[in-house]
Amino acid sequence: MNPFTGTGVALVTPFHDDYSIDFQSLKKLIDFTLAGGVDYLVVLGTTGESATLSPAEKKLVLSTCIQHTKGRVPIVYGIGGNNTQAVLDQISQTDFKGIDAILSVSPYYNKPSQTGIIAHYTAIADACPVPVILYNVPGRTMSNMTADTTLNLAQHPNIIGMKEASGNLEQCMRIAANKPKDFLLISGDDILSKAIFSIGGEGVISVLANALPSTFRDLCNGSEDASLQAAFSLLPFNDLMYTEGNPVGIKNLLSHMGICGDQVRLPMLRASIDLNLQIQEVYKKMN
Repeated sequence: MNPFTGTGVALVTPFHDDYSIDFQSLKKLIDFTLAGGVDYLVVLGTTGESATLSPAEKKLVLSTCIQHTKGRVPIVYGIGGNNTQAVLDQISQTDFKGIDAILSVSPYYNKPSQTGIIAHYTAIADACPVPVILYNVPGRTMSNMTADTTLNLAQHPNIIGMKEASGNLEQCMRIAANKPKDFLLISGDDILSKAIFSIGGEGVISVLANALPSTFRDLCNGSEDASLQAAFSLLPFNDLMYTEGNPVGIKNLLSHMGICGDQVRLPMLRASIDLNLQIQEVYKKMN
């Protein structure tokens, strides 16, 4: 079985109130998600607030995750950006010991053509010593990777999958219908995971799995009824996770669970009083 099927958890990076990294809570979160049945960790993606961590901090977070996980599950590391050469430089400067694949977001802000996106990812895949998972998230990048672009890149021997967060099920169907057999279609939307599985998706990279790992274990690996009920159980939580931006919501939920604090770095702000109360109420009902 491919190691990147099932549930990948997009780990948050816990902070102390002074905004320094809370490494003890990070270790606690890793243990909690692994005990809940996640299949792999995604370190320093968007949910990990990679945009506001320094290179030195990223190195420390990555090494902590590798050392604490001790090979129990694979690790996917976030390396991406809108400057292709800068991404290639980061790849050349990264020690890939303990890293099993990278997750690389489609270039944002520049809004390149589809041909430009293909050239960007081809350069990354040619240079990267571990497999590459593409990441399409138009809501953040302001440009969509079409199904044809994904299928073109799926032919590259070092590109193994796509985290699809376009919310476009027809686009996902076109990828599923025409992709190579060993190319992974991975849901990038927690709430659409069950629907994407039904058309040929093979896993999810999840925000909510930080707090609800066993729910995603059931969603990905349970019986049809258990999987459907797990998917339905996400409905009260999902919108609240993004009302004030990610990872504001999930960190607030984790704080109610006693796993880590809810501090985020500017320009994000910790959950408002109203959002905090809403998440607290949903969490109480869950328990």
